[in-house]
Amino acid sequence: MPVAQRVQYPASIEPLVQFIEDTPPSEIVDKTLEKLRGGVSTEDMLTASALAVTRSSDLPPGHHGGPLHPLAGLYALSNLVKRLDGEDKFVPVLQHVALSNKHINAPETSPYQLLEFAPLNFTDFEAAKAAFLLACSRGESLKADHIYQWIWDNVPAIEAFDLLMSVAIPKNNIDDHYFVFPGYAWRAFEAGVLDKQYLSLLMRPSVKYAARFPIAPATPELDALIKDNKLMERVTRQETGDDETVAIGRLGKNIGQVEEFADIPVMIASALAKGLSLDGAGEALSIGAASLFMRSLGGNPMDVHLHTSINLRRYLIRLEGLNLRSKLLLLLNWHLGPEIRSTQMRMQPPPQPDMDAVKALPPRSQEALLDAIQHSIYTQPPTDWSQVSNLGLMRAVPEVRETVNLATQYMQAGYDPQALIARLAEIVCHDNFTEMHAFKHHNAVIEEYNNTREPWRWMHLVCGAQAAAISFGKNMAIYEQYLDLLHAAE
Repeated sequence: MPVAQRVQYPASIEPLVQFIEDTPPSEIVDKTLEKLRGGVSTEDMLTASALAVTRSSDLPPGHHGGPLHPLAGLYALSNLVKRLDGEDKFVPVLQHVALSNKHINAPETSPYQLLEFAPLNFTDFEAAKAAFLLACSRGESLKADHIYQWIWDNVPAIEAFDLLMSVAIPKNNIDDHYFVFPGYAWRAFEAGVLDKQYLSLLMRPSVKYAARFPIAPATPELDALIKDNKLMERVTRQETGDDETVAIGRLGKNIGQVEEFADIPVMIASALAKGLSLDGAGEALSIGAASLFMRSLGGNPMDVHLHTSINLRRYLIRLEGLNLRSKLLLLLNWHLGPEIRSTQMRMQPPPQPDMDAVKALPPRSQEALLDAIQHSIYTQPPTDWSQVSNLGLMRAVPEVRETVNLATQYMQAGYDPQALIARLAEIVCHDNFTEMHAFKHHNAVIEEYNNTREPWRWMHLVCGAQAAAISFGKNMAIYEQYLDLLHAAE
């Protein structure tokens, strides 16, 4: 049997990939900044970072480490780069390269090499599909990788993606990264962030991740909702319209007021059975998610899945070529993700924010209020890590509510939302604690604001300020190193 060789990239990008793989972690920030200042484009650097972390870091047993978050966060991070000016554009890129380099050098994910191999051969797609599903049922992730090399080469990419998501989406109740990983990676290709020549290669980690043990637990309660409400037959409307505004607002409000998250899919299934469009149901779930996020007492800066998960779901249910059952499951199993499910145990009573507290705030101009929001985020009490044994149990400090109230005042005053987005974009660049979660949440709230109708859209940007207050200051080493280099250059 011939010795397998590691994956090789085109000569135009290979040296940059090797730079990210070979540079010591202690030097990666300053040397990357040097290359960016020397003319390497942010697009090329991000592509090289994605290729490097895919080729030279393995998937760990959990979801932290390896290529998962660098690839899943690439779409959001590339949008953040576009919102920044001058050399500020370099900061998110430095964050991405540093994270990739970290995983390439971490003992739990390296040394590792992604190897080239010939795909398994099949007579047709149905045979390959059956083999893939069997491999997934056995947790044979490496074999699934072999099978998918044939699938990508022989069927339209959307058909391959649809099959992959039919395995990944039901695993949401184990960990929603199972569908987040391939979903956001796919979105990076569809948005042109990554060149589609790399699609079959950069999707390899997400294929292996989705195919590994454990298999998806049964969800008979969701199957019953689909069957009893005849959703596979009744759901025929994709796009929403003005005629659905009242129904969407009512459903969103009801979702945001629940005490038991298991009530949410029942509400959505009933609304779909009565004729609500898929897009309308997604918008209502987004409104409800924002309400629940503002009710959350959680202080884990990575607990932002209420927003990032619905943001990806709304994209996927609009995606032509994804089968109806998968779209229905995306709407019905949102609450089953562990990161979301745990929120149910730590919520304030509705409604939130406290509008009496907001009304009691002194009036400020737009610029003064932006500065007040920024100040409230920058002056959050530092975390005493000696008291933190489990991130998932962290509670937000009371001072976070001050940020929420100020952001609410800003939106209720009718001030420019783009100015708030720009300020939050600058703030979120500080983070290198959350492995791209802060960047994904920042992008998610902006997209949800843009894709949610009045009078509910304001809540998403308030959620962005809330998340920034929770995550700020946890670890800012990359940003601080960048500032040191900036001052040294002066």
